[in-house]
Amino acid sequence: MNSADPQQSPFRHQGFRHYLIAQTCSSLSFQIVSLAVSWQLYAMTHSAFMLGMIGLMQFLPSVILALPAGHLADQYNRKTLIVTGQSIELLAVVGLIALPFLSWLSTSALLGLVALFSIAKAVESPANTSLLPALLPAQLLSKAMATNQVFREAMVIAGPMVGGLLYVYSPQAAYGVAAFCYLVALIMIATVRYVPVALARLPMTMKNLFAGLHFIFERKDVLGVISLDLFAVLLGGVTALLPIFANDILHTGPWGLGALRAAPSVGALLTGIWISRRVFTRHTGLIMFGCVAGFGVATLVFALSHNIILSLLALVALGGFDMVSMVIRGAMVQLDTPDGMRGRVNAVNSIFINTSNQFGEFETGVLASLVGTVPAAVVGGVGTLVVVAVWMKLFPGLRRRQQLATPTE
Repeated sequence: MNSADPQQSPFRHQGFRHYLIAQTCSSLSFQIVSLAVSWQLYAMTHSAFMLGMIGLMQFLPSVILALPAGHLADQYNRKTLIVTGQSIELLAVVGLIALPFLSWLSTSALLGLVALFSIAKAVESPANTSLLPALLPAQLLSKAMATNQVFREAMVIAGPMVGGLLYVYSPQAAYGVAAFCYLVALIMIATVRYVPVALARLPMTMKNLFAGLHFIFERKDVLGVISLDLFAVLLGGVTALLPIFANDILHTGPWGLGALRAAPSVGALLTGIWISRRVFTRHTGLIMFGCVAGFGVATLVFALSHNIILSLLALVALGGFDMVSMVIRGAMVQLDTPDGMRGRVNAVNSIFINTSNQFGEFETGVLASLVGTVPAAVVGGVGTLVVVAVWMKLFPGLRRRQQLATPTE
């Protein structure tokens, strides 16, 4: 991995600058809305079940609509789909502002607007991911993805704090700032210079909907990258266990839980800043496998630690390793996929990612209930290392990969 040429910066491309501002504002809005809705709903109901319903309203559209949304992203103007999706999200946030003034504030109204918000985001998501490679040269894609992820991680850290401070004043203040940020995002994405490739219209048949999955299984490197992410995250996630570690093992209380939750984002943010100025030119496959293995080792260190400082450092390292491998995996999938297939391939990838994140927490929680918290986390770390070893054997071409793009690119 070499240092970047200052002349080869993604910021030199107007489309990327506008895209980055739009993504950052959208991410900030999402974090503010997520915090405000959950707090408001809990204040109204004092029900953990209702909080779970928010997660369900977000998860179901992302899985059910992924394949149709991917098909749309490959058939229609991606910028138009993003603008449409974010316009509906803006309307949903405006609805959250208006509910008490219209005397319509209720749990069903809140959940209904969350569902509308989530449906729009699910439809927009494959187009959003697929648009970025068209905005700048292929050799800058990894730097652009790292930069985008840096800003996203910054919003993951800052968004809940901003939302919390605004909510102290009123829920409508939080929703109002979120709506303004969405308006800025809309303006920025609408001004991106993007000329879609003219493609023949394909009907939304089962064959075309599942074309992305068929493509992934035909391309061994793409299959290896996506499945590595699926199984590594499925086995290695310890997020669901953080409250238990904070309370029962590290004995830190709520402040410690907050620090533990923030630590991976801090590691990802710092690492993202570093790799956003570098280009992967040699041993890229080995770097990816090495970072996934590092993720597993960091998980093991965290699992066995009884010291809050060591635990925080392990989670910072975990976030850093994950950032590098995530950028490499994401760039490989984008560059190995023809533009006319990116929407459907990214849709399948999003299903795998959502499944691994959501089901991974469930799997870890069930395992912890059976064998204990520390053994469950240890199994996750060891499992990640086993997956790396097996995948290096199953996908030798990926292991020998030197650059992000295939030689034919």
